[in-house]
Amino acid sequence: MDMEITFPGGARVDASFGPYIIKTDQPASDGSPGTAPSPFATALASVGTYAGDVLGFLQQRGLPTDGVRLLQCIEANPITGMAENIHLHVHLPPQIPQKYHSAIVRTAELCAVKKHFAHPPDVHVPTMTPVPA
Repeated sequence: MDMEITFPGGARVDASFGPYIIKTDQPASDGSPGTAPSPFATALASVGTYAGDVLGFLQQRGLPTDGVRLLQCIEANPITGMAENIHLHVHLPPQIPQKYHSAIVRTAELCAVKKHFAHPPDVHVPTMTPVPA
């Protein structure tokens, strides 16, 4: 998959791929929020949104989805600011039978983003200069 990263102004950075654009921004120097989530927050959110496969699990079995939610809690190293632990808490309404709970947890744990964190890709950053016509 190819993505085009552009800089539409200020501290904003957009990633375009297919028909989609993910807009990100950095907080202002005075600490006020930007116009969109930060790139780092967007990357971390991908863990929880991918674990949203729980929704498909429930739908495939005709189970209710109202009231189901995932709460993602991130523990950061106080010195480096790097995320050290990500906890996904799956909140299920009482009408979801207990017999599905462990399978729902396993479904959330299959997250492809989580697997990429465990085995991160190498990132290569060459510079490119357009050749004049």
